[in-house]
Formats: sequence, C-alpha cells, structure tokens
Amino acid sequence: QVQLVESGGGLAQAGGSLRLSCAASGRTFSMSTLGWFRQAPGKEREFVAGIGRSGSATYYADSVKGRFTISRDNAKNTVSLQMNILKPEDTAVYYCALDRWNRDSRRSSLYDYWGQGTQVTVSS
Repeated sequence: QVQLVESGGGLAQAGGSLRLSCAASGRTFSMSTLGWFRQAPGKEREFVAGIGRSGSATYYADSVKGRFTISRDNAKNTVSLQMNILKPEDTAVYYCALDRWNRDSRRSSLYDYWGQGTQVTVSS
C-alpha cells in the first residue's frame, strides 16, 4: 500500500513562485513513475508534469513548460514541483500520483495511487 501526502500549496501573486512537495510511504516509490495533476473548479483533472523512476526523464503539459520543474529524491521518497512565473490560470487543487507500473504516462487513469491534494491559488 502506498500513501501520498502533498504539502506546500497556498496563495501566491501572479509572477510569483510556490514549491509543492509530496511524501510517499511504501517500498515501490523508487520503481514508479510519479506525476502531478491539477483540477480547477468545474474542470476536468489535467496532467501537469511527470517524472520517470530514475529522475532523468521528465515531461510537462504545454501550459506549464518552461515555468514548472518536477524533481524527485528516491532516498527520501519525495517528489516536488517547483512552480515559477505563476499565472491566475494555475489556480487549482494539485495532486501527486504514483504509477507502480512505470508507464511514463500523462493519463490519470494509469496512476494507481493519489494524494489528497493541495490548493494553489494565484491572484492577479
């Protein structure tokens, strides 16, 4: 069983930065793909960023490319999302997710475990 707990959300001004972290329990962390997703009110959950098990492969939604950076620390069982140049449209609940089959996917349906989410609000 894997548990994921996000932290680091909050309120930021447009142009500012926030860093989200996700701590995981369980022994499959280092062998798994990790992803960040977000869901704004009234919208579908969408992919934000993903990272392969070694950390060398990363991929991003076009809307955040060049502004967000995903990273992981397998020794500490954590994954982070550094968010820079924030925009009001980044406002959403952000979720970290784990795919134990390491499929490096942008599809939320392929992720087995999810955190409870953390709110990010960007004011203009």
